[in-house]
Amino acid sequence: MGFHLWGAREDENRVEVIDPLTYTVTLTVSGQGEDLQSALEEASSLWADKDEPASGTGGLLAKARGDYRRLIAALYAEGYYGPYVSIRVGGKEAADLTLGQEFPQDVPVTVDVDTGPLFRFGDAAVVNPPPERVADEDEDETLDSIGYKTGRRARSGVVNEASALMVERWRQASYAKAREAERQMLADHPNSQLDASIALDPGRPARYGSTTAVGSTRTDPAFIAFMAGLPEGDSFDPDDITDGQARLNRLGIFRSLRFEEAPAILDDGSLPMTVRVQDRRPRTIGFGGTYSTIDGLGVSAYWLHRNLMGRGEQLRFDASVDGIGDTLNPQDFGYNLGVSFTKPGVWTPDTDFITSLVGRQVNYDTYKEKSVTARAGLQQSFGRYVTGDIFVVASRSRFDDDFGIRHFTTFGLDGSLQYDRRDDKFDATRGYYIAVTADPFYEAEYGNAAIQTTLEGRGYLGFLEDRRLVLAARAMVGTYLGAGIAESPPDMLFFAGGGGSIRGYAFRSIGVPFTNAEGENFTSGGRGIVEASGEVRYRFTDNWGAAAFVDTGFVTADPTFAGDSDFKTGTGLGVRYHTPIGVLRGDLATPLQPEPGDSRVALYIGIGQAF
Repeated sequence: MGFHLWGAREDENRVEVIDPLTYTVTLTVSGQGEDLQSALEEASSLWADKDEPASGTGGLLAKARGDYRRLIAALYAEGYYGPYVSIRVGGKEAADLTLGQEFPQDVPVTVDVDTGPLFRFGDAAVVNPPPERVADEDEDETLDSIGYKTGRRARSGVVNEASALMVERWRQASYAKAREAERQMLADHPNSQLDASIALDPGRPARYGSTTAVGSTRTDPAFIAFMAGLPEGDSFDPDDITDGQARLNRLGIFRSLRFEEAPAILDDGSLPMTVRVQDRRPRTIGFGGTYSTIDGLGVSAYWLHRNLMGRGEQLRFDASVDGIGDTLNPQDFGYNLGVSFTKPGVWTPDTDFITSLVGRQVNYDTYKEKSVTARAGLQQSFGRYVTGDIFVVASRSRFDDDFGIRHFTTFGLDGSLQYDRRDDKFDATRGYYIAVTADPFYEAEYGNAAIQTTLEGRGYLGFLEDRRLVLAARAMVGTYLGAGIAESPPDMLFFAGGGGSIRGYAFRSIGVPFTNAEGENFTSGGRGIVEASGEVRYRFTDNWGAAAFVDTGFVTADPTFAGDSDFKTGTGLGVRYHTPIGVLRGDLATPLQPEPGDSRVALYIGIGQAF
C-alpha cells in the first residue's frame, strides 16, 4: 500500500510488444463523404494504435488487412456502398504483401478512402408485416422514424433496426417466437439506391404457461411467480414481462433477475416462463444529509430489513436530526424517529400494504411541534404510469406558536394520485408529472372537520445532444377548507420557503401576516398557496452541470385566494455533480423581497434535483 507522488505511473496492464515495429499513418477521405474523416479514424485500428508499435511485420499487416473490413463496414453504416479503400504499407498495397516482407522503423502507412456516392433507399419493403396497433405515446419508434423508407439515407444499421422493430411488434401481438425469415439487399449502383426487403415469420400465437422461479433461498418461489404478474392462459405480451421485471426490481430483494422464455411454444399454445433470480443481502444501513446556511445541517440514517418473512416484506427504521448550527441547544433541534412496515402484493401484484408510526419534534421560525402519527393504508399501481394511495391517519400533536400552546387530535384520510411520464424520477430530462392529494380529517379537541387538497405539475424539455440542456418547471396550488387558522393544526396549513419550495427563504417561513389578541404581529400558516419554479439546467461534462433558477409564490389566509397576498421570489445559481447514485446539488439563492431578519444569501446542499 502506498501513494504515488510524482513521475509517470507505470501501467500494470501493459503488455510488452514482441519485435516492435513503429509506423506513421495518414488517412485521407475523398468523395461525397468527406465529412466522415473522424468516423473512419475511429473505425481504423491503424489509426487508433498509431502511437504504439506493431508486433513486427505480422502485427502491422494484420491491422492493415483488418482495416479493409472495418472501414468498409463503417462506410456501409453511413450509406456508402460503392467505396474504394486503399491501404499501402511502405508504398505497397497491404493486401498484396506477405509476411516475408521487411520494413524499416517508422514505415509510412497511407490509407486512402474514396467513399463514392451516398445511397438512399429505393424499395424499403417488409414482407408479412405485423398488424397495426395503437401505439403508446412514449413509443416514438416507427419505420419512418428510424429511417427505413424510400428516399431516406440507406444506413446498413437501419435495416437491422427495422427488422428488430417488426419482430418486436409481432411479439407484442402475442407471437412470442416471431423472427426474421429472410433478408434481401440489392445495391443499384447506377442510381445510388439500396433496395431492401425484410421477410418475417411470426410463428404461432402464444399464451403464458406456468411461471417457475429459481435461484432464491430466501423468497417463496410462489410469491416470485405471483409478483411476475403473468397469469397462466393470458396472451403473451413482452410489455407484461417488462412490467414484471420492474415490479420485482422494486422489491429490492434481488441482486439480479431475468425472465426466460421456454425454447418453443408447447402443442397447446402455452409458453412456460422461468424467473431466474439471485438474492441480495437482506439488511441495509443508509445515511443522508442536507445543509442550508439558513436552516442549518440535517443528518439522517435508516436501517432496513428486506424480505422479512420471505414474501418481500420490508421493515424500516428511520431517524433524523436537523437544525444543527441554526441553534446550539439540542432541545431546539428537530428530531424524527419512525418505523414502517410494507407488505407487497396483498391482493394483486401491484397492491402494497403500508403502515407506519412516526414521532417528531420540529422547531421552525413559525411554530414548534411535537407529535406522534400513525398511518395504515394501501398503495396501488394502475398500469405503468399511474399510482395512487389511501391511508387512514391518526395523530396527536402539541404546537407552540404565537397563538399559544395548543393540542390537536386528528383522525382522517390521506389520499393521492400521481401520473408520471418522466424519463427519470430523480433527474428528469423530458416528460411530465402530475399529482393530486386530498386529506380530509376530523379534529377532536375543537370539534372541527376540514380538508386539505393540492394539485402539482412538473414538466421537462431536453435539448442538444443527449439532452444536456433541460428546461424544468414546477407549479403547485393548494387549498384548505375548514375551521379558522386559530383552530387548525399548523402542519395542515400552508407555508412556503426552503430548498424544495422558494429558495432564499427559511424553511416554512413564508405564511400570512396575523395579529394575535395582544396586538402582536406574526406569521401564520395560510389556507391557500400558489408556488411556481423554473430552472435551466446544463450538463457540460458527464459529471458536472450548472443551473439557474427562479422560485416564486404566495400564501393567503383565504382558501379562494381572495384578499391581499404578497409574492415572495427567490433566484440564484446552482452546481450539479452527477454520480452513479444520484445528483449532488448545491444552490446559492437570494430573496428578492426579504423581510427584516431574512438572510440576503442562502446556500443549500443536498442530494437530488430541486424538483
